[in-house]
Amino acid sequence: MEYPATPAIKRAWVTCIIRIMPFLRRDFRFPAALIPLAALTVALAACSSGSPSSAPAGKSSSMAGMDMSSASASASGTGGMAGMPGMASSGSGGMNMSAAPACPPVPKLSAPPKRVVTMDAGAAAILIQLGLGDRVVGTAAPDFEAAFTGTMAKELKAVKVIDPGRGNKEAVLAATPDFVTGISVYELGSFNGTPTVGLLKQNGIGVYVACDSGTGTVTGLDETYAYIQDIAGLFQVPAKGAALVASMKQQIAAAAAPADGTGVLALSAAPNGGQGVNTEGGASLTNGIITLAGGKNIAASVGSEFATLSAETVTKENPKVIVAITGLTSQTPAQLVTSIESSPLLAGTDAVKNKRIVTVPQTILLSPSLLNADAVTAIARAVAAAR
Repeated sequence: MEYPATPAIKRAWVTCIIRIMPFLRRDFRFPAALIPLAALTVALAACSSGSPSSAPAGKSSSMAGMDMSSASASASGTGGMAGMPGMASSGSGGMNMSAAPACPPVPKLSAPPKRVVTMDAGAAAILIQLGLGDRVVGTAAPDFEAAFTGTMAKELKAVKVIDPGRGNKEAVLAATPDFVTGISVYELGSFNGTPTVGLLKQNGIGVYVACDSGTGTVTGLDETYAYIQDIAGLFQVPAKGAALVASMKQQIAAAAAPADGTGVLALSAAPNGGQGVNTEGGASLTNGIITLAGGKNIAASVGSEFATLSAETVTKENPKVIVAITGLTSQTPAQLVTSIESSPLLAGTDAVKNKRIVTVPQTILLSPSLLNADAVTAIARAVAAAR
């Protein structure tokens, strides 16, 4: 059930802000208490034109989470509004508070792209895995590299970083790409200074990013698979795209046991008393990953990407596994686990009592990624151990 304490219009404001917080948090790790109240007021006003029912039909899965639970996470992982990172910032780190951009359609290209800029290293990894690494002339958001190991980590390190932040338009255009891609529509114009789809097209640059339908309960990795196959098609290597998708599906099939209703709760911060438990709803990619792992997201019935459950609901559902989503606050994975274990709201759950808490990086759990199958595998192990 949704936590019913907030009026609808306030939920609309809060949701608008929360959706962009994880993007900001990775660039600004200081409490919002340092931000003038006027800046927060302007941000709220910018969000107020919409309502929960006015969200665009097509939305991107979050580049860095779009995770409602980050609303209660401060730089130390314990605050509420005081934990909001800076919203009024210049450069590619700041966030445009207007509505989400529309998902661009798959472009019609006259030839496969030769010079590609990726708006994040996660997209670069997919291109490299498809045998297209030599086409990547630069990337932004290199922090997505952190989840990769081995050969892929080395190959990503070799990709030129054109912007350590979100990818400002000057750096993107200076790289002279003929194609720009990424794992989120929010990478295109939502950050101050980043290029819009219109600007790229005006400069003769093709553009495509991962987008979901924005409707229905997510039960798998359809968005990830579609992005991989669409990119492979644009580069005229469809067989490689199909092979990569088949490999991910094979890894998932080998890892997951049949679903048996084992309850799973996803958290990026320990809940605060009186604020409910903020988590991932049924329309999130996280829900699809938990489902593939053989678990049951206890917030799956909430038909949105984000969910706020009452403490009573969490107690009743009694999750046997908690997924600790790392990378959305300044807490280390160990600190996040400790804060979850110390939460009075979660102390009675089987997950905490039996120490069934698995950490998963937000870059591979909340967004399309080459490593989504690894996220499934990690959660599947925890689910199997809890049975």
